[in-house]
Amino acid sequence: MVRVGAPTERRNPRSVDLDLMSTRDVLTVINEADRRVPAAVAAVLDEIAATVDLAVAALRGGHRVHYFGAGTSGRLGVLDAAELAPTFNSPRHWFCAHLAGGPDAMWRAVEDAEDDHRGGSAEAADCVGAGDLVVGLAASGRTPYVLGALAASRAQGASTVLLCANPEAEAAGSVDVFIGVDTGPEVVTGSTRMKAGTAQKLVLNTFSTAVMVRLGRVYSNLMIDMVATNAKLRGRMISILMEATGCAEEVCRRALHEADGDLKTALVSLVSGAEVPAARAALARAADQVRGALDLLAS
Repeated sequence: MVRVGAPTERRNPRSVDLDLMSTRDVLTVINEADRRVPAAVAAVLDEIAATVDLAVAALRGGHRVHYFGAGTSGRLGVLDAAELAPTFNSPRHWFCAHLAGGPDAMWRAVEDAEDDHRGGSAEAADCVGAGDLVVGLAASGRTPYVLGALAASRAQGASTVLLCANPEAEAAGSVDVFIGVDTGPEVVTGSTRMKAGTAQKLVLNTFSTAVMVRLGRVYSNLMIDMVATNAKLRGRMISILMEATGCAEEVCRRALHEADGDLKTALVSLVSGAEVPAARAALARAADQVRGALDLLAS
């Protein structure tokens, strides 16, 4: 038995009569507590920025980003990693999510798995390499599975980050970057799927989106590396081309067809005025970066 002293385990004085409140009042208390989360995330933007820079360096160097987590934290890591490929067409090996208890833990609680320090260590030793970035996800900042993975990752030569909702976590000094989001006590004591989970979701979305932006998978604020796997997304491709170029729909459709459905090539061709083969060649020379390809064609 372990008694956790993290802020998320303390009682919230604003919700002590939660079970006596009306439904509307319960919702109000939860909503008011949730309003604290964006401000808490804003307070750690410098640490998130440092993590983004580490991830970009790792991915540009041919390495990977790993999430290690348990329970809600681990599930949020799986969710974030799973959404990157369809949104940004990122290689699936770039972001690897590891969940204590394995895939089954996505659907049911495997609580003992989070106490397995050796399990986290062994999993990291098996798949993390020098130059990778490892992000540990633990609401309390003390989850043994996560700390085991971080320790083994450091030994492998990886950069390490701990994201938690406990600014006082003892493990803060043992990682390269510590992101301690101060969300305070939960409305339901210890239920870290609430404010702590919301904060982790915001941080992960912010982090991974910024990584994709820095890697050139966004042009302006438009998704230009998306994969059109259904009618809605095929329509979005045309809309993106129209927004980015100011060209008529028919012109964008024709350019996309001539580019064999490659949105980036069609975009570079339309913006620069170059033929499709020249646009494709410029993208290849610019490491698939739209702005780099446009600069090459303009010079």
